[in-house]
Amino acid sequence: GAPWRVGWYQFFFEDRRWEWSDEVLRIHGYEPGSVTPTTELVLSHKHPDDRERVAASIDDLVNHRRTTFSIRHRIVDTGGTVHDVVVVGDRIRDEDGEVIGNRGFYIDVAPAPAPSEDAITRQVARITERRSVIEQTKGMLMVIYGIDDAAAFNVLKSLSQVHNIKLGLLAAQIATDFCALSETLIGARARFDQDLLTAHLRAAKADGHADCATP
Repeated sequence: GAPWRVGWYQFFFEDRRWEWSDEVLRIHGYEPGSVTPTTELVLSHKHPDDRERVAASIDDLVNHRRTTFSIRHRIVDTGGTVHDVVVVGDRIRDEDGEVIGNRGFYIDVAPAPAPSEDAITRQVARITERRSVIEQTKGMLMVIYGIDDAAAFNVLKSLSQVHNIKLGLLAAQIATDFCALSETLIGARARFDQDLLTAHLRAAKADGHADCATP
């Protein structure tokens, strides 16, 4: 199958200006540098059944300056191929602390039904059996976003590269954040989105170890 792809975007509210990484352009079917994304272009690629929902989410972002943004939907690339994507973002602030935009990443994932609560409980149990913190954190991302092992690793790798922080340190911090939320996992998605995109700030102060054990 196609590789699991992760790319970055930025969206500035004032002029509704978008910036896409080369990988996000490719997910939509464009070669890097061949097009400048606009809100109209963004929405034109949404699956007809998902377009209204995504447009409403973008308006909500602009009008209410939401802290985090997370949505799973379908896009149609220039060749007509439908992709399932997860988009996760966090706010951009200016020098005065005002929220001026949203940045985050697209994950190009395979279509998958939403897991049941029992299935999630089983997945969480399996996570604790993974030996390394990177493997554990991949498992956590798989549960939260409904993605596979390769996609989860691409998310970690992309975050590590963008923030220039060691993969192990970043994974340990994300695992620590996940453990803090695990008791309310089903309702904690928005909080985890924010933790994921800010983990690099805390990871620099951590020792690289994570433990989900109950004290």
